[in-house]
Amino acid sequence: MRAAVNCDGRRAGDCPPYRLQSVVDLTILLFKGGMSVDDKSRMQTETPVYERIVLKLSGEAMQEPGARDNISLSVVRDIAVRIKEVRDLDVQVAIVIGGGNIWRGLSASHRGMDRTTADYMGMLATVINALALRSTLDHMGVETRVQTAIDMRNVAEPFILGRAIRHLELGRIVIFAAGTGNPYFSTDTTAALRASEIRADVILKATKVDGVYDRDPKKHPDARRFDRLTFSEALSRRLQIMDSTAFSLCMDNKIPIVVFDMYKPGSIRDAVLGRKVGTLVCDEPSSDLKIQAT
Repeated sequence: MRAAVNCDGRRAGDCPPYRLQSVVDLTILLFKGGMSVDDKSRMQTETPVYERIVLKLSGEAMQEPGARDNISLSVVRDIAVRIKEVRDLDVQVAIVIGGGNIWRGLSASHRGMDRTTADYMGMLATVINALALRSTLDHMGVETRVQTAIDMRNVAEPFILGRAIRHLELGRIVIFAAGTGNPYFSTDTTAALRASEIRADVILKATKVDGVYDRDPKKHPDARRFDRLTFSEALSRRLQIMDSTAFSLCMDNKIPIVVFDMYKPGSIRDAVLGRKVGTLVCDEPSSDLKIQAT
């Protein structure tokens, strides 16, 4: 699945005009800027460079900034519209969503609650968010399934790998909820695990900033953004892209990560189309790494 643009007949007629070994090769070409003007113009098409993606959303993405409601239906609809745009490109979309807008298990444990109990409560919060997103997508005519790592058959399917892949192949969106089903693991780790299991081409990590910076751009106006990083470079610079468990899973399984600004219109679609969005973290060496000033 990861060699999505290998042009070997996997998706006849849908391959971009490049004979590359993997989607990572194509994305790196775009990020490096090593393409002619004609090449770049040809790439401004509606042909996605990824066949199967995992979109990682934070729970906070479901909230209206500054509002008291844990879930804003208008915000959820905006997110659903952007997801539908990607689905309409014939891309297989899986989603992992956090629950921080409702409950944070780690924070509760720091205030004295048993960590295991707090984490299970956080898993239930992700299910609430997943159901809200599924309902909105369903109303828009997009077939969606929620699969949970904790068995709750009255509200969602249990996570079954073969069934999840079949849903994706049939064009349905699959939302993975309840984390990994185990305490002490983040939803970033869930995204990395599920991406590995379903053999996703990429993880698109939606954040509040437009990529990975050398410092917090909210605290340091002179912070610099990376266009592209290898996994080893991210580790050596101690950049907090994901927690260590999630990052190790991506690195070991060579799953590229694109970190981008969720609130920029069209950003998910642009990322899927291979356009220059946010920061690419991948396994490819980058001796000429570019850093953009903010």
